[in-house]
Amino acid sequence: MSSPNPSFFYDELPLWSAPFGLTLLDTVRMRPDINVLDIGSGSGFPMLELAERMGKSCMIYGLDPSADSIGMVNAKKEYKGIVNARILRGVAEEIPFPDEYFGLIVSNNGLNNVQDQAASLAECFRVADKDAQMVLTMNLPYTMIEFYEIFEGLLTGMGLTDEVKKMHVHIDEKRKPVEFLKSLIEASGFTIRSINVDGFKLRYNDGSAFLNNFFIRKAFMEPWKSILPSGQTEEIFNLLEEKLNETAGRKGELIMSIPYACFDCEKKK
Repeated sequence: MSSPNPSFFYDELPLWSAPFGLTLLDTVRMRPDINVLDIGSGSGFPMLELAERMGKSCMIYGLDPSADSIGMVNAKKEYKGIVNARILRGVAEEIPFPDEYFGLIVSNNGLNNVQDQAASLAECFRVADKDAQMVLTMNLPYTMIEFYEIFEGLLTGMGLTDEVKKMHVHIDEKRKPVEFLKSLIEASGFTIRSINVDGFKLRYNDGSAFLNNFFIRKAFMEPWKSILPSGQTEEIFNLLEEKLNETAGRKGELIMSIPYACFDCEKKK
């Protein structure tokens, strides 16, 4: 990517990932002289923050499938003068490192977006050193439940029962319950030391502001539209916006709940 104005790098923390990532950083145990892997590094948080906090005795590796992310992280790394970080293009199902290479593995709301969670966790176990720590954050099934309840009510009222089923499939694919994730992690061989369930709120003036928010458009709009009949997408979203605005009018604002869990895991000898 071309190098942007230096002030660009001060806007370094994606709002969506911040609450997850701050919990992750509070959970990580600081240790010198280890290799660290961040799966799904995105624009570089918490990868580059870990590189600076852990110091030059540690090497922090990022893994992300996006070429744009690779360019973004490399630009930030160069600008900040971070020498103990390197990002690679790849996927969690095939981690390009030898066995027992990492003393710490983290993923900030990233492993819920892989194609195969079980295969990804098996790879994490393979590349984890003895006594390695793994810290994962995941958003949970009731993410933005306020939106989905209104969406489901609208689709049900229009007789679109198949689309309601598709909506629930979409939710189930991306957001697994805590007990399911716990079983999956333990089946991969890791021991779970603790599970911290928390959450935060996203607040909007009204439904129009919510639907026009850049992150909502970027991360959620396409999956939502994909479940709808192609000829009715615009009609349904116009009605949806009206209903969200009505809700905001009654309550004074539109609030979206984002529950998440942080798993503190280890690979025992």
